[in-house]
Amino acid sequence: MTTAYDFSARDIDGNEQSLGAWRGKTMLVVNVASKCGFTPQYKGLEELWRNHRDKGLVVLGFPCDQFGHQEPGDEAEIRNFCSTSYDVTFPLFAKVEVNGDNAHPLYKWMKKEQKGLLGTEAIKWNFTKFLIDAEGNVVKRYAPNDTPEKIGKDLQKR
Repeated sequence: MTTAYDFSARDIDGNEQSLGAWRGKTMLVVNVASKCGFTPQYKGLEELWRNHRDKGLVVLGFPCDQFGHQEPGDEAEIRNFCSTSYDVTFPLFAKVEVNGDNAHPLYKWMKKEQKGLLGTEAIKWNFTKFLIDAEGNVVKRYAPNDTPEKIGKDLQKR
């Protein structure tokens, strides 16, 4: 059976990073963008990370430029924006595609595991979120307008 730990991705600094590094942790995987109406969610995502990391949560940000060209920068620009605008300290990755033939394998897998509205697999916009349990299974998919605060309440119920 496939789990999130079977995947790796290039981090924001260009190093290959296995998701197995977070084995036993709950992961919140988010496709992020710097110039989106949902970009202020970076603040809430960082708060989630800071408030729950000691309880086993890791937030993983995957920049994506597939929606309205809202992530036009390169990795250095993305890292700088996240750091200076939102003091982001959670792990960020290199830009990926989340839909189509060139979608990152992690996203292809997550979309099959947790379909979206009306059973569709396609990601509709930036800041779609996937919650992965400590065993590496996708347990919930959140829409872009589902706030980090809402997810925090869900985490407290687990």
